[in-house]
Amino acid sequence: MVLLSKISEEAIVENLKKRFMDDFIFTYIGPVLISVNPFKQMPYFTDREIELYQGAAQYENPPHIYALTDNMYRNMLIDGENQCVIISGESGAGKTVAAKYIMGYISKVSGGGEKVQHVKDIILQSNPLLEAFGNAKTVRNNNSSRFGKYFEIQFSRGGEPDGGKISNFLLEKSRVVSQNECERNFHIYYQLIQGASQEQKQNLGIMSPDYYFYLNQTDTYQVEGTDDRSDFHETMNAMQVIGIRGEDQQLVLQIVAGILHLGNISFREEGNYARVENADSLAFPAYLLGVDQERLNEKVTSRKMDSKWGGRSESITVTLNVEQAAYTRDALAKGLYARVFDFLVESINRAMQKPYEEYSVGVLDIYGFEIFQKNGFEQFCINFVNEKLQQIFIELTLKAEQEEYVQEGIKWTQIQYFNNKVVCDLIENKLNPPGIMSVLDDVCATMHATGEGADQTLLQKLQAAVGTHEHFNSWSSGFVIHHYAGKVSYDVNGFCERNRDVLFTDLIELMQSSEYGFIRMLFPEKLDSDKKGRPTTAGSKIKKQANDLVNTLMKCTPHYIRCIKPNETKKPRDWEESRVKHQVEYLGLKENIRVRRAGFAYRRLFHKFLQRYAILTPETWPSWRGDERQGVQHLLRSVNMDPDQYQMGRSKVFVKNPESLFLLEEMRERKFDSFARVIQKAWRRHVAIRKYEQMREEAASILYNFKERRRNSINRNFVGDYLGMEERPELRQFLAKRERVDFADSVTKYDRRFKPIKRDFILTPKYFYLIGREKVKKGPEKGQIKEVLKKKVELQAVSGVSLSTRQDDFFILHENDADNFLESIFKTELISLLCKRFEELTRSKLPLSFKDTLQFRVKKEGWGGGGTRNVTFVRGQGDVASLKAGGKTLTVTIGDGLPRNHRGDTAVLGSQGTSGGLGGACVPPEPTRKGAAQGRGGSRCPAPSRSAPSGPRCRALYQYIGQDVDELSFNVGDVIDILMEDASGWWKGHLHGKEGLFPGNYVQRI
Repeated sequence: MVLLSKISEEAIVENLKKRFMDDFIFTYIGPVLISVNPFKQMPYFTDREIELYQGAAQYENPPHIYALTDNMYRNMLIDGENQCVIISGESGAGKTVAAKYIMGYISKVSGGGEKVQHVKDIILQSNPLLEAFGNAKTVRNNNSSRFGKYFEIQFSRGGEPDGGKISNFLLEKSRVVSQNECERNFHIYYQLIQGASQEQKQNLGIMSPDYYFYLNQTDTYQVEGTDDRSDFHETMNAMQVIGIRGEDQQLVLQIVAGILHLGNISFREEGNYARVENADSLAFPAYLLGVDQERLNEKVTSRKMDSKWGGRSESITVTLNVEQAAYTRDALAKGLYARVFDFLVESINRAMQKPYEEYSVGVLDIYGFEIFQKNGFEQFCINFVNEKLQQIFIELTLKAEQEEYVQEGIKWTQIQYFNNKVVCDLIENKLNPPGIMSVLDDVCATMHATGEGADQTLLQKLQAAVGTHEHFNSWSSGFVIHHYAGKVSYDVNGFCERNRDVLFTDLIELMQSSEYGFIRMLFPEKLDSDKKGRPTTAGSKIKKQANDLVNTLMKCTPHYIRCIKPNETKKPRDWEESRVKHQVEYLGLKENIRVRRAGFAYRRLFHKFLQRYAILTPETWPSWRGDERQGVQHLLRSVNMDPDQYQMGRSKVFVKNPESLFLLEEMRERKFDSFARVIQKAWRRHVAIRKYEQMREEAASILYNFKERRRNSINRNFVGDYLGMEERPELRQFLAKRERVDFADSVTKYDRRFKPIKRDFILTPKYFYLIGREKVKKGPEKGQIKEVLKKKVELQAVSGVSLSTRQDDFFILHENDADNFLESIFKTELISLLCKRFEELTRSKLPLSFKDTLQFRVKKEGWGGGGTRNVTFVRGQGDVASLKAGGKTLTVTIGDGLPRNHRGDTAVLGSQGTSGGLGGACVPPEPTRKGAAQGRGGSRCPAPSRSAPSGPRCRALYQYIGQDVDELSFNVGDVIDILMEDASGWWKGHLHGKEGLFPGNYVQRI
């Protein structure tokens, strides 16, 4: 949005609307992500998007929450700095969902073993658990967070999530006992009622929701699109994953049910005192909470108070009226619920804790700004926290940015904006003048009356203290604050009681008498210790928590998500112009765009900049020696960045446009890629050598004890692809698009008349192919020779392989219809790979048969043919087979090979260098004797002459492509000068002006 031609609220709203209607819910203002709630599931949160955004520059792909998260995660690893994301917006704008996507993305892209996976599971499972106990349906949001949480995901230095910590703020306890119209209590109550088993319902006294006073006040039980039964099972599974014991899980549910039954205790008035209307209503809550029924009755209808007379103190019991009894019952219900919630948060923290902190990413998901028809103490606290978060945003994105330009000596024109610090001070100031919270605490400390009397005193004192403040007004039942998000009228009724937030000692004693250790553990107070000083109020707690949170956030590198709610109907594609415009105004998006446009997209301390981009020049890698400022300038000149694209401050470099930054990042990535390729190449070579060593071992084992071997038949590198398939599209056309080639070579196929025909044999993980060539008989390509697919056979269809026991290269592939009689000089490599793939597919061994009389079936063609053909192998002379056909039999004569039980040398000879390949026959002189040997005019192994020697020569029987720099490549028929023959089978020769090693079994002496 920084690129908008016109900057006005209307233009911003129009841009957001266009994107929203086209299902683009994200956009940017510089690094700030703007997110509009679509009120439906969008299609771009899959594994494909995770892969797309992982490691990509922020503006490389469309705006997305994954881009911000990836940027945050990578910055943490690269810069070694803790990160945080502040998600802000009003209730129902999509903050909680945004937080879930952030956690889900981090979980997917970060590696780790079993322990790390356990932490990831806890991080993800904490969401449904805390939502069940901390979220509720409100008028404005079906899944509103009624508490705030700062979730810190802790990482190892390798970027693996190995710990975490949750801080929770201001759970809206009042919701446990009463809700506004058309709202629900916390989700867990409805989940329990719908999802509990019959046995649980019986044990916990579960009835329909309209039976319970704490649920039936608003007559709202269902939420559209929510399945409470399914959510209950998810909640229970989350408790299991987090490690809460089975008996503790049961007691958590027991307390939840106990609170519901507590709410059904009603009171009647008897002579100005409260009496429990129906004594039976005490039985179930007392049973579930493990306390005595009579004692429960006593504690909700009377209160023990300390009285001081003349220096002596004594306890007296005061009987309560109906209003006070109901207040006491509700206080117990709220206290129980809040402590269970704290227990769940502590359980999550305990399951994720690590002994020391390294890196962390914090996600702040806190209730949004709220303006209801009736706004009470809870809304006051919620809006105060949002006011503080807005202050951080202003401090860091508008105020701090402009101040930084001035400090660093950057040319800058000041941009005006509303600074809400004045509103924060109105609420939290301690003195001169005292803020609203200080006045409230003073009233609570001195109040004796309850209810309206104290609240009216508060209103009078506020008028006296801050009545003249420009952001404060009072009215008959309360006061108005001009917040950054608009004016909010607060009803002062109940402010003092809710701020006192006192759980009477009678109730704590009652719970400490429970038969359940779990419930006693929730109330650890030591009541006999002396009480000194003022009790902590709810207002002072939230003020401290808010300021602690601000301090925590200020220590991290912040990122921002500004969430916008497009309508009040909670329906997709519904756009309320005035509502969105109001949010755009109070979120300060226009000022944000103006500051970003006038300012610089990126700024970095000189030493940090050098550290990140040092790899770009030899002078700065691995570290720059000299003045850091000059090092940065050298780097920027080296990448040819235009001088108007950056400015040098006093301690930082400022880069104006994101595109300039992307150029630096891209060059950095390319450098790393090139280094990575060198490492990968060396590693792949190492792995390939190991792999081929293993393949040769396997190949030798397949024929061991069954077949004579040719000399050096496996003393060579196994190449696999002898046809160069990558550059043979005419052959690849017959394979599937990404089908891997395991083996490819030209073989000889013998037909029914034993006539030899050349075929290309290709083996892949699932098929083998036989490809021939034919002349085109008609069409525009008539007369041309074209590749033709002769056979494509599934490997499962191969029923066996037959070979002789002699040293020949013949073999028969048996299949269902007909067999293939083939000859290949690489038969050992081919058959070993075929056996391996066959076993992978069928989980059984491929049958191999070794006999000197073989039989293969031929395909029936026309009148003649069909039936079988025989191949007989007889002993003769020499290593080259001679063939003689007679009728349906072919006789193959060949001399003796190496014994069947001869394994040969399976070391990687071709990769050891010249001296290794020659078995030490030509050892270079030792370094200490080199000069002396040359001085005498000789050495142990004189270098051969560069002119063609007149010594022994050989002709190539087969093509050979060198697998290493010290190997010789040649084609069939090439004549090679022999420089050295070695018993290992690797000879040294001279061809086309080059010397090198080659396999002796590929050539014939002449």
